[in-house]
Amino acid sequence: MTALSVHIPVLETERLVLRANRFEDFEPYAAFYQTGRAALRGGLRDRWNAWRSFCAESGHWVIRGYGFFAVEEKATGSYVGQVGPYFPDGWPEPEIGWMVIAGFEGKGYAHEAAVAARDFAFAKLGWRTAISVIHPQNERSQSLARRMGARLEGTAEVLGSAAQVWHHPVPPGAPA
Repeated sequence: MTALSVHIPVLETERLVLRANRFEDFEPYAAFYQTGRAALRGGLRDRWNAWRSFCAESGHWVIRGYGFFAVEEKATGSYVGQVGPYFPDGWPEPEIGWMVIAGFEGKGYAHEAAVAARDFAFAKLGWRTAISVIHPQNERSQSLARRMGARLEGTAEVLGSAAQVWHHPVPPGAPA
């Protein structure tokens, strides 16, 4: 049997570490998908479907060479959520996506991590465009997209539902 090997870089911000998923991240990830907030990120999922999503997000690194990072709070080592460059089949363009679990909202972590992920996508992956696909009722994510300088450019059907498409500006210093 041949093992797959993929290098997932570690990114650091002032307060966060963006790293590969670990098995112990699954419990808080699965718990998120049992809350009402999951309706704004693809819907509720039982443990089996949360596991499938968690593994698919991890496997995105193998298939595309990039994907969601687990976000860890430096001060405590706690799992905060997921953020990263993402481009699954059926998406209109490459995306910078995010989710923050309960107890970590309102601290600016989503912004800090999403900016780091966006900068990584443009500087290291050579992206020339990035969007964020946001549920029309997800006001917190819309606010974050605005704060990152993204503009609402319309809607697209994603996973069978209408979603807003927010287009990100190319970050300063990104390669031309």
